[in-house]
Amino acid sequence: MFNVQGLMKQAQQMQRKMQETQAKLGQEEREGTSGGNMVKVVLNGKSEMKSISIDQSLLSDGDVAMLEDLIKAAYNDAHTKIDTMMEEGMKEATNGVGLGGLKLPF
Repeated sequence: MFNVQGLMKQAQQMQRKMQETQAKLGQEEREGTSGGNMVKVVLNGKSEMKSISIDQSLLSDGDVAMLEDLIKAAYNDAHTKIDTMMEEGMKEATNGVGLGGLKLPF
């Protein structure tokens, strides 16, 4: 016979574990770089930018468009690392149960 109460209890435990994992991962940070490490961006697990570092030599030539592109590339690099970290963390929290492409709240 199908045990609905047991299933609900497991779902609640998994939800609680996922929330704990999200909170923990939200505090983690990842660095993205571009231009041979001339631009560095650090994001937390919520994809909030915590810091940005720009090599002084990029400011001297006045190429604003290139600098903008390097900043975007560094941000995207860090964001990709955050996404990977979150996927791995959620996989661990759910004991490998796939979430079907479900995006997390952050």
